[in-house]
Amino acid sequence: MKGKNTLLDIYKKEGTRKLLASLISIIMGLIVGAIVVVIVGVNEENILPKDISKGVKMIFAGILTKGQDAQGDLVWGFNSQNLGNMLFRAVPIIMTGLSVAVAFKTGLFNIGAPGQFLMGTLGTLVIALSVPTDTVPAWIVWILAFLGGVLAGALWGCIPGLLKAFLNINEVLACIMTNWISAYLVSWAFDGSAFRNLTEGTKTAYIYKTSHNGVSTPKMLLDKIFPDSQVNGGIIIAIVIAVLIYILMNKTTLGYQLKACGSNRHAARYAGINDKRNIVLSMAIAGGLAAAGASLYWLSGNTEFYWNTYQSLPSEGFDGISVALLATNNPIGVIFTGIFMAMLKVIGNQLSGYTAYNEYIADVIVSFIVYFSAFALLIRSLLFRSKSKKKEAAQPAAGPEQPTLPETADSAEETTKGGEDA
Repeated sequence: MKGKNTLLDIYKKEGTRKLLASLISIIMGLIVGAIVVVIVGVNEENILPKDISKGVKMIFAGILTKGQDAQGDLVWGFNSQNLGNMLFRAVPIIMTGLSVAVAFKTGLFNIGAPGQFLMGTLGTLVIALSVPTDTVPAWIVWILAFLGGVLAGALWGCIPGLLKAFLNINEVLACIMTNWISAYLVSWAFDGSAFRNLTEGTKTAYIYKTSHNGVSTPKMLLDKIFPDSQVNGGIIIAIVIAVLIYILMNKTTLGYQLKACGSNRHAARYAGINDKRNIVLSMAIAGGLAAAGASLYWLSGNTEFYWNTYQSLPSEGFDGISVALLATNNPIGVIFTGIFMAMLKVIGNQLSGYTAYNEYIADVIVSFIVYFSAFALLIRSLLFRSKSKKKEAAQPAAGPEQPTLPETADSAEETTKGGEDA
């Protein structure tokens, strides 16, 4: 009986409701995505029925495919390359997801993660490729480049924070402006610089990999578990940062103050909390986290930055919004939703490789999942509406002769005590 009550208590918790709502959103998105794959396959002449079947299977379990045999049938099993690449791609998404989640917790919508990601890219690559590793150890250069990128993103995040705190300018508008300013600023900084890849004639629009300077993130033995993949220690660093952010937001006074400002800025100020400082600080933390994602991504040493970024903003910044939304702004949940989003990107590449579908079908699936996650509150209410109705029906109805004054007085007394305690 005790165990039954414990399970019931867990089921009633708000965290359980949020988790179930997110899982339902993901499942519904995958199902609708599978339906889209079928519809597209039926209407495209170059897509065979066998491709449709493979496409549906890969949507739900594509990360476990090892390829296909001579007959074109999928081969299932542990694919170290796919899993390693999934973890590698998850790093910047997790970090931008944390960036958006922290801002959400403090009542701000950080749509400026793409710009902060770019500023982190600029700071990281300039330091990593400028400091000579023949005189300074590579691991020190790595630390300097990482911290420099985080600082650049934090300072860039302060701009919309300052505008919001002191001029009450909407942070969404300020972030959109800073996004494009950073895009042009990064392009201007790298145009004609010594960091452009002039060694390979076809890659002049790219910046050298950090491995060009001998600076790269250590593998931390992950290459032994996932051979032939791009994975490195960045995923471990991202998970550690997510845990630290969870502790900061839920176990510290600063985290309480940040969330208090997000709940009600004016009430927080009345309680003695410096709301302006905390608004700027929250956007600085959010900017630093987004920039940390860029630092970890480019410091891997196996990716090249396309400096001509003014044509489009980095998708990792916008993916962070989806990740935070699915995780209901929980830093620990961001780890799993970030890995899930990265998995869909790997599956999208597999779809284009093994079938006649293109990789953008994965973006369609992500769109459906995000769309359903926007109804997470409705899903939660539907999940527990029936239980609430049963509970209300079990309670005896109060007759008109029952006095209500003592109950009201008790409530007023409790409210007064609560105000005095506050």
